[in-house]
Amino acid sequence: MSFDIKKVKIVVMVPEDYLEEVRMAALNMGAGVIGIYTHCSTSTKSIGTFIPSDHANPFLGEVGKMEYANEEKLEFVCDVLLVKEVLKKIKEVHPYEEPGIDILPLLDEKDFK
Repeated sequence: MSFDIKKVKIVVMVPEDYLEEVRMAALNMGAGVIGIYTHCSTSTKSIGTFIPSDHANPFLGEVGKMEYANEEKLEFVCDVLLVKEVLKKIKEVHPYEEPGIDILPLLDEKDFK
């Protein structure tokens, strides 16, 4: 069985204070379309951890020290043809120099018999 991936789910970790800016940047680029609905997304509160390296210029925390950040895990679907532009826009408005972003391929129900 082979699959033709047409949509992905983009997951991005965002500091709480920047959630709506990042959300609207992605959704206004055309991400978040499910059927006849636009601007669809979800977010979940989380606590992110990281240690900035000696070469980092962290938005939060100090070089060499563990940081615990109140974040939101923002998720939305995206047409594969829009992914590059949506990611570019997210990175323009996201405050982290290295935002955590996952891109997960999605299967369509029609792909199954």
